Amino acid sequence: MDDSSRMWITAVPPFGPDDVGVLLSVDTDSADPGERIACRLLDRGHEGEEGVFYLLPFDLAARYARTGDRLAVTLVAPRAVVDEEPGGTAEQLGEHEEGWVALLRRELVTDFVPEEQGGEKQAVLVIDHLGPAASLEELFAGFEAGESGIAVLNAQ
Repeated sequence: MDDSSRMWITAVPPFGPDDVGVLLSVDTDSADPGERIACRLLDRGHEGEEGVFYLLPFDLAARYARTGDRLAVTLVAPRAVVDEEPGGTAEQLGEHEEGWVALLRRELVTDFVPEEQGGEKQAVLVIDHLGPAASLEELFAGFEAGESGIAVLNAQ
């Protein structure tokens, strides 16, 4: 599946029409080990607005990278956290950097530049859903129906 079908630059309904940012979707039933671990780590958050979870930066975080006209976002978790998860051995997953393991990466052609405030990068939003593909409209409808949640991840 093309990464761009699972990453959007958009406003997210619970946050209002003026808050445009990066939204990634993750399949709660994915066969990919990194995506499965990322979905389980989404359960470690604390709830803010109804259905919106805020994760601690030492459990799961996001990293931005730009190459030409492409913006990439990688979800990363500390090696120790990954190794605590069932079936989660850091060796079977992506790159390792300073104790962090890459769980999944999405990229998109865009001129969008995530904002920074006070030296902090703009958070990345992650919406979980069941199944490999869903349109943005289907994801938001699932959220409104209480079938999925949105997590706010700090960006490094």
